[in-house]
Amino acid sequence: MARYTGPSCKLCRREGVKLYLKGSRCTSDKCAIVKRNFVPGQHGKGRKGFASDYQKQLREKQKAKRIYGLLEGQFRRYYAEASRVQGITGQVLLQMLEARLDNVLYQAGMASSRAHARKMIGANKVTVNGKKVNIPSFGVSSKDIIKVAGIESTPSETIPEWLTWNGKDSSIVLERLPEREEIKSELNEQLIVEYYSR
Repeated sequence: MARYTGPSCKLCRREGVKLYLKGSRCTSDKCAIVKRNFVPGQHGKGRKGFASDYQKQLREKQKAKRIYGLLEGQFRRYYAEASRVQGITGQVLLQMLEARLDNVLYQAGMASSRAHARKMIGANKVTVNGKKVNIPSFGVSSKDIIKVAGIESTPSETIPEWLTWNGKDSSIVLERLPEREEIKSELNEQLIVEYYSR
């Protein structure tokens, strides 16, 4: 299976924003964006200039891929499925990405990053509606109950409104898909739609 194995902080530097790929490190002074806020590479500091429309669209698509930890083929399939669903394609795409199991665990505070959530899922620690799930891209549906083995207390103080923490059995319930205003990622989904509509 193909996956990116290089330095995560280089991806944040390339996009010029914090993508929160390394958990608590991204909120500390050790964050690469704080220490070296320029594009990686030999000519990174001197690389400036006018960004074309295509470049803006490409950067936005790359940013979305890197935030959710997807490869190009996976992301293209999500876009193709979102374009077939009735509604605004960009918002449907973001909702589908937010409903991935690894992202739900991250948003609920059960994992420090999406990569950490993928490791937990791969280690067979996660159940959805009582069944073990070891696929990070598993699409969580409304009213699904998610449990992680070994977590007893409230995972996070700032759980999004579209998720609910059930303290009785230490589980997370997906109440509904998030609205666009509730998705915190700084993405311009219209640029992604324009990129694939060329």
